[in-house]
Amino acid sequence: MKRRVIKTADGSSTIFIEDWDENYHSKHGAIQEAYHVFLKMGLYHHLEQYNVENEIKILEIGFGTGLNALITYLEAVKNNLFVDYHGVEGYPVLASEVEQLNYIERLSAQNEKDQFNKMHETSWDEYFKLSDQFRMIKRKQFFNEIDDQNVFDLIYFDAFGARVQPELWTEEIFQRMYNALKSGGVLVTYAAKGSVRRAMIACGFSVEKLPGPPGKREMLRATK
Repeated sequence: MKRRVIKTADGSSTIFIEDWDENYHSKHGAIQEAYHVFLKMGLYHHLEQYNVENEIKILEIGFGTGLNALITYLEAVKNNLFVDYHGVEGYPVLASEVEQLNYIERLSAQNEKDQFNKMHETSWDEYFKLSDQFRMIKRKQFFNEIDDQNVFDLIYFDAFGARVQPELWTEEIFQRMYNALKSGGVLVTYAAKGSVRRAMIACGFSVEKLPGPPGKREMLRATK
């Protein structure tokens, strides 16, 4: 499939898949979407709900460009958080695509350029440290292969949309997400379709509709 790196409305990059007419991140602003959906409604919400003293364990469904991992790393450093980050991806982006992404520039994070590169250059399926506070592993696997049980505090569900990959938004997948979370754990996603919400509820989640990021009216947050 033909792919190209494009700029979104907030000036940050995403990858556009022409055959699907689908972007890795919102065309209305990749960085804005990531901060709203995954940081504000996910990580910050978790920190407000719990007195976090130990490591926060995060599972990202769709590691992709590494944007969500990067902003989580920046917040961990800023707020002295300890994070154990698992990024799952079936089809890793190409090194040539990573070179064109402008997240370091747009986030004024020149001091973290080496860490961002390390995220992409380190081998799959092995733990590595970005700092004493942030360790991560990239897991090269398909989402229907995830079999973690009661492990994670937070899931960033950032799969391609149901329009192009409906098989990623089913009860089967969300049951795996439910099983992977600890009791009280949270899943956040940019999606708000009724079929997605119903699939989550069928698996036992308590689901909230929340204001969406720029260009999107609503998003979902599901709690175990």
